[in-house]
Amino acid sequence: MGDGGGPEPGEPVMSREEVDRALARLDAEHEALETSLLSLQDHAGRRLLEGAGPTGVTKERWARAEEAISLLWTHFEAYTAALESLRGLRARHRRPTPGGLAELTAALRNPSVTVPGGDGERIGLAELVDRMNGWYAQALDVVAAADSVWSALPARIDMLSAELQRVRSLAHSVGVRPGEHPAGDELERTTEELASLRAEVVADPLAFWIPAGGSSAPGGGRPDTGRYDRAARALEDVRREIDAVLQVRQDAEQRLMRLRDVLSRADRTLAEARTARGEVLAKIAASEVPAVSGPPTVLYEQLEAAVEHRRHARWHRLSPLLESLEERAEEELERARASLAAVTAPLAVRAELRGRLDAYRARAARHGAADDPLLSERYDAARRLLWSAPCDLRAAEQAVLRYRQAVLEILEPPSGGEGEVR
Repeated sequence: MGDGGGPEPGEPVMSREEVDRALARLDAEHEALETSLLSLQDHAGRRLLEGAGPTGVTKERWARAEEAISLLWTHFEAYTAALESLRGLRARHRRPTPGGLAELTAALRNPSVTVPGGDGERIGLAELVDRMNGWYAQALDVVAAADSVWSALPARIDMLSAELQRVRSLAHSVGVRPGEHPAGDELERTTEELASLRAEVVADPLAFWIPAGGSSAPGGGRPDTGRYDRAARALEDVRREIDAVLQVRQDAEQRLMRLRDVLSRADRTLAEARTARGEVLAKIAASEVPAVSGPPTVLYEQLEAAVEHRRHARWHRLSPLLESLEERAEEELERARASLAAVTAPLAVRAELRGRLDAYRARAARHGAADDPLLSERYDAARRLLWSAPCDLRAAEQAVLRYRQAVLEILEPPSGGEGEVR
């Protein structure tokens, strides 16, 4: 608002020009006061507070602000009366004599306002303006803060509520409803939260105001959007869930076909492993061959349930089931492959020993030693073990090692000799 103006007490008698300048400053101060008060009177936040019937924190602070506004107007009237008195005094001294200037100087410098309702207390205009500035800041802080909250939050809540209704309609179209899907329950909670939040914001806006730290300016701060932000995030999570369900509706048949294929491959791999196990048990002696599990019947049952969900458009149930099935089907295929590898490991070992035996014989032949009696005897012994059924892998491996040793001894390689033929 203003600072009160006017000469300090104890100075010499003012001249005519100084008196007029002092009165001009007081006129300007009066105009600034009036403009501020009228602006406060017309403030949108004040009008809303008067008609809203606020509750809670806002009710308490608005009651004090209303009292401050009332004091502002009564003290402004006292200021106006004092200024009118000074103007009248100046008018009586159109051409002031020294005595008239002394009277005007005293009137401008000495306390000249009786405080309304203050038991006759008289103060100067500068002190009166200081008091009014304090009440004005108090009232404006309440009015501006409430207006900021009302301008920010209800409109955003309404926009979010409109988006929520769109998501709700979409959710119902794909079967995401309260009591049937977690996203449907979350929609209900968010709907209730937004309705409650809007009502609370309208009734008690200052409960949603965070003052600016270290700022003394009226209305300094920002609306507290914490609850709104959480509701917005919850709705976004639901929207993503609905999008996922819609995507399931779009590509469900392809995903079901891929699932059938993966499970079929797992089933065929397990069947191959079971067949291989019988072969290993017949052909390999003294070998521990792991058992092979049966087909993934539980997954097939769940696949049939997924087909039923698709047939009856239960997309919200199909979505999580497909995700689980896809993961478990891949795990089943990997398990089947691992089972086949474990079962056929002895055959792989036998094949490796056969390959090593033939490689050692080819090496001996390159050096013209293939028909050596000792080599021929040891080769035939190893070959009988490797090509007989059931094959004793331990004995066969020892026979291959003995043949290799004989080859190396006959060929007598140089120091650090040739690497082993594998």
